Amino acid sequence: MGVQVDKLGSPSEMQDAQKGQSARPHMDKAGKIGYLQELKNELKQVTWTSKDELILFTKTVVGATFAFGFSIYGVDLLIKGCLTGFKTLIHLIFG
Repeated sequence: MGVQVDKLGSPSEMQDAQKGQSARPHMDKAGKIGYLQELKNELKQVTWTSKDELILFTKTVVGATFAFGFSIYGVDLLIKGCLTGFKTLIHLIFG
């Protein structure tokens, strides 16, 4: 039953961590440029959808959204009609 303790490093890093500051300095300019170059290379490897596919998928999503919306609206009207009919029936029976 041992207790594992993570060590922050030097006492100054521990003080920085206690103050809420990062123990590592900010990235220098060369590091930022390298990061952006790697990001650019990764984005070149992405398989992007064609314009035709994008238009087709957009139409499909919009159509499905309207279909589901009208379906929910129809079910809502059906339930409302049933409840109104039930209310009318109860009103006729009990006055």
